[in-house]
Amino acid sequence: MGIFDFVKGIGKKNTAPAEPQQQAPAAQQTPTAKPAEPSAQQIADQLLGHIKSLGLPISGLSVTYNGSTDLATVKGQVQSQADREKIILAVGNIDHVAKVDDQLTVANPEPESKFYTVKSGDTLSKISKEFYGDANQYNKIFQANRPLLKNADDIFPGQVLRIPN
Repeated sequence: MGIFDFVKGIGKKNTAPAEPQQQAPAAQQTPTAKPAEPSAQQIADQLLGHIKSLGLPISGLSVTYNGSTDLATVKGQVQSQADREKIILAVGNIDHVAKVDDQLTVANPEPESKFYTVKSGDTLSKISKEFYGDANQYNKIFQANRPLLKNADDIFPGQVLRIPN
């Protein structure tokens, strides 16, 4: 548990559906107006939807977001350390989030993985060579970051990845 730092504004745009909310009446919507920045509650709902879309086993999940500090707080219980780390990364690698307050509990504690921030020019093979001494171990990193990564080339500078022991 603790606070994890991320680079705000560099993460992926959150495209996961938010939890259902009431829409404003059509008369109040203006089609030519620039979309307003989402509220803290809307961002929290989107983060919650994003975590749920990953299909990771978690019970008692709740997410809050503080827009003035760009801090997302995640609570709940997971079965494994790997699931805990994936949830932290899923939230932290979203563009509005600069910090994640991890308040998740793990039913079966295990050693923590290392976290690595992707730099320009990095590939999973290059990262694998750095950590394991063998570029061909890139699939170990890819599998450790599924379902966050859809394919091995789906990394970007500033993204934080799990590097398993």
